[in-house]
Amino acid sequence: MESTAHAFKANARAAVQDPQLKRALAHVKTGFIGKRAKAVARLPEFEALCDAARDIKDHTLEHLDLYLERYEERVTAQGGQVHWCPSAADAREAVLDICRRVGAKTVTKGKSMIAEEIALNEHLEANGITPIETDLGEYIIQLRHEPPSHIIAPAVHLTKDLIEAEFRAKHTELPPERSLSEPRELVDEARRVLRDSFLAADVGITGANFLIAETGSSVIVTNEGNGDLTQALPKVHIVVASLEKVVPTFEDAATILRVLARSATGQEFSTYTTVSTGPKRPEDRDGPEEYHVVLLDNGRSEMLAGPFRDALRCIRCGACMNHCPVYHAIGGHAYGWVYPGPIGAVLTPSLLGVEEAGDLPNASTFCGRCEAVCPMRIPLPKMMRHWREQEFERHLTPRPARWALKFWAFFARRPALYHFGAGLKMRILAACAGRKGRFRSLPLAGGWTRARDFPAPQGRTFQSLWAARRRGRRA
Repeated sequence: MESTAHAFKANARAAVQDPQLKRALAHVKTGFIGKRAKAVARLPEFEALCDAARDIKDHTLEHLDLYLERYEERVTAQGGQVHWCPSAADAREAVLDICRRVGAKTVTKGKSMIAEEIALNEHLEANGITPIETDLGEYIIQLRHEPPSHIIAPAVHLTKDLIEAEFRAKHTELPPERSLSEPRELVDEARRVLRDSFLAADVGITGANFLIAETGSSVIVTNEGNGDLTQALPKVHIVVASLEKVVPTFEDAATILRVLARSATGQEFSTYTTVSTGPKRPEDRDGPEEYHVVLLDNGRSEMLAGPFRDALRCIRCGACMNHCPVYHAIGGHAYGWVYPGPIGAVLTPSLLGVEEAGDLPNASTFCGRCEAVCPMRIPLPKMMRHWREQEFERHLTPRPARWALKFWAFFARRPALYHFGAGLKMRILAACAGRKGRFRSLPLAGGWTRARDFPAPQGRTFQSLWAARRRGRRA
């Protein structure tokens, strides 16, 4: 997927002015947040499980080389093959080589953020192979030639009316008078259309939520069953995954699974949790004849040795973006690459460089909700601040912003002058606002007042109130 992260500000401005997008994103706030809260409340040990899940991933990352070697040994012993891919280009070529060797014309695909990261669909299409997305959300956005806008709900930016219009435009072989007014009817139609694709596919490609070192297995979680058909029906199954997906044992994966679905969709468990271990054996009734794992690095090794290592704990649940006020306002496409929301604001600069994606860590209110709901305890605000520091140190921050910080730093190093200036500014703004107590326009605050009023300061400064409280305690 080609990045437009460098155009984040323009993307965001267009997004906030899109009324259809606002209607669609309302479902994120009313759906995901409430369902997660109810699921967590029903599990008293949820926080303890999050701590255990974090510790499992920390241990694995500390010994990642050992577990990856063990994983390859077990895959090979089960009759599969692991392809080590340092870059996205290497991963694309590894998949293409397998498809060419077996003469594949079509491939079915389960939802995979790694496939999006390496732009796999575009590469296959350019080489005469047709990829068919089988996850409903991914299928919809493939029809529209769009990237996903969310990690777990790729088409969350679309309303039902838009999806109906797309189906009618693309499924021209079906009766035009058919009813598509209900979500169930849309789902049923997609199933009918995709059924022949499942049966005809030469290769099936899935992602992986976990790679199990002790057995050489891959694990995927879905709610539609498309992943099972994608990996069981074709003659060749290719798993595309990044290095950090490995965990030591099935027990470790089961622990993390207990927090994954609750954090993602508010379910106790996903409808399907599917384990694949090597190709079909002589006694098996179905399954692929070949089993391949394409293991992608693409910058993860550098992250492992640096300050953003904790981000590799991410299990792609999407909870951080579900609770992010910035994501609620602009959606996922504005972030300009595969990973939106707070985790995207950390991962995208890590994988593409701060020069390309330096605006993303600045797109945060630092309210802390992302860290509070992250089941893997990833300190997202801390890492976004770290990217901001690197951006400033490399002089990538716009010059006016650097001047403003230097101006603020001058006063911050002089507390008495800072307190005097803050108090004086409050009194001036309060007097200028008058009875309304709000500004519709304000110098140096146009980015705020173009979309909302600016409230005038009221009462005393925080510092003066704090000082008064401390004096009261002493008394």
